[in-house]
Amino acid sequence: MTSAPLAPDLPLPIQLAWLIPLYGFSGVLLSLPWAAGWFKRNGPRPAAYLNLLVTLVAVLHGSLIIQEVLALGPQQLEWPWFHAADLDLRIGFDLSLTNLAALELVTFMSLTGQVFALGYLDKEWSLARFYALGGFFEGAMAGVVLSSNLFISYFLLEMLTLSTYLLVGFWYAQPLVVTAARDAFLTKRVGDVLLLMSLVALAAWAPSLSFDALAQWSSTALTDGTLTPWAGTLIGLGLIAGPMGKCAQFPMHLWLDEAMEGPNPASILRNSAVVTCGALVLVKVMPLLSLSPLAVNVLLAVGTISALAGALVAIAQVDLKRAFSYGTTSYLGLVFIAIALRQPAIALLLLLAHGLAKALLFMSVGSVIATTNCQDITQLGGLARRMPATTSAYLLGGAALTGVVPLAGFWCLSRMVEALLPLSPGFAVVVLLTNALTVFNLVRVYRQVFLDQPHPKTKRTPEVLWLMALPMVSLGVLVALLPAVIRRLEPALDLAPVGGVAAILVLVSGVVGLAAEWLVPVAGASSRSANRLLRGIQDLLAADFYTDRLYRNTIVAFVAGLARFTDGVDRQVVNRLAERVGLASLATAEELKLGVSGQLQSYVLTVVAAIVILFASLAWLQR
Repeated sequence: MTSAPLAPDLPLPIQLAWLIPLYGFSGVLLSLPWAAGWFKRNGPRPAAYLNLLVTLVAVLHGSLIIQEVLALGPQQLEWPWFHAADLDLRIGFDLSLTNLAALELVTFMSLTGQVFALGYLDKEWSLARFYALGGFFEGAMAGVVLSSNLFISYFLLEMLTLSTYLLVGFWYAQPLVVTAARDAFLTKRVGDVLLLMSLVALAAWAPSLSFDALAQWSSTALTDGTLTPWAGTLIGLGLIAGPMGKCAQFPMHLWLDEAMEGPNPASILRNSAVVTCGALVLVKVMPLLSLSPLAVNVLLAVGTISALAGALVAIAQVDLKRAFSYGTTSYLGLVFIAIALRQPAIALLLLLAHGLAKALLFMSVGSVIATTNCQDITQLGGLARRMPATTSAYLLGGAALTGVVPLAGFWCLSRMVEALLPLSPGFAVVVLLTNALTVFNLVRVYRQVFLDQPHPKTKRTPEVLWLMALPMVSLGVLVALLPAVIRRLEPALDLAPVGGVAAILVLVSGVVGLAAEWLVPVAGASSRSANRLLRGIQDLLAADFYTDRLYRNTIVAFVAGLARFTDGVDRQVVNRLAERVGLASLATAEELKLGVSGQLQSYVLTVVAAIVILFASLAWLQR
């Protein structure tokens, strides 16, 4: 691996790697004249076309860098940015094969999502503003993926939080959208603040904030006395908190559900690429988790709860988008388990397989919503014959997300089960249960939306426009070819072949989920049961275990009570004290004004006498 700021012997695509995040940010500037209303006669479409062009350039540039890295090996580029005392901050890019694969995922998802948005938001009056925000989104994600420095990664993660707030609140005229954007922003800010605390601590103790230097430092930080175990635990928990917020993991998972109030093209990126970026940061700081066994246990607990609870909540949702947003929380829980058990290669493959498959699923969901103007699965049905491209995209995305041979999800889940069976059999069971519940949810939605009898809202539902069908077909081809890409990455990730036992277990878990759902009547899968106990369970899952009520009655109630207490102290104590001081000053002034003569010489005499008395007193005290 080489490291150079701008080495003249490196190929030009590698030297210009710093341009890739700027392609997305340039889309913001290019869209500004139309978003601000400076150009009104030709509509907002030119802003969309310019963003598509720069995103396509980013995809092609990333492909050229991959070819050069395959020939030369991984590269690192660094530029000095800020230096003061012992603080040395640098802007660095890590051009490894895994980072570049994630970069291509981000840029290609952005490209297909932007093409899809041209059809989905065809009559949107603020289309230019959407593409400006999409460019901001893309630039931040590309920077997070390539960054070799924790400080720059944190800075870009903050940009992702801001762009999430702006995209979720895109339709800001709706009160529910405004509330969802605010809650999503504040929830992610909790993780960001905790991550910032760990970042500041590492800046004080570690020699450098680059991921490679932090990994080397962490191996000796406890043994040489640089860190105490308690400090290492706090740092590890803070490093976990940031990715937890970005990946919508328990207990900071509620924002992803509320983020579904935003436009569906933004949901495509949010459920595929954004969560991938958050998990990649956790993969990069994985060596630092060795500072604290408690942090690793917390990561395992968070991943397990998110995987199982997210999958259970998903099967009780009747909103089409929310049924799959909770699935994102569930799948990322498996990624967290793989990272906690020090299986970074499997975590990266899971992220790659999930990102493409979930994007394809959300495109099919967006097509259904765009055609029917409905997200309630109880009011949908019989779309398979009317929307063949959308149905094919749903089936392929769902199959690639679960253990269906020979798609990518099968190989990733089988490798994870293979690695966990001798290491931690209990977590292998978690993987299999999550896969079975995911299959159950996918089949439930498919039967209700695509196979059931046509409902009033689906009796006349044509296939979507080519602008929406083209990215679905293109992404479907890539999903089908992903196993070949994974085989190309296997030598770099040093992965062992899949064992027969693990493959059979994954297949059996999928069959169990399929059979269990097929035994449930279609009407019973989406309506409340007449049985009181079963109805209570359905309500519990549909309300996400009443997590929002728990927060309102604990954390929110505590903060609100503290705010009321401080407000009372301010009004009753501070304000009254200030008023009393003011009244005393006025009363004193009223008394003093009676002794004012208006003669300047008497004032001077009084001041001189006071000074003489003061110095005389000080001289007497010294004696």
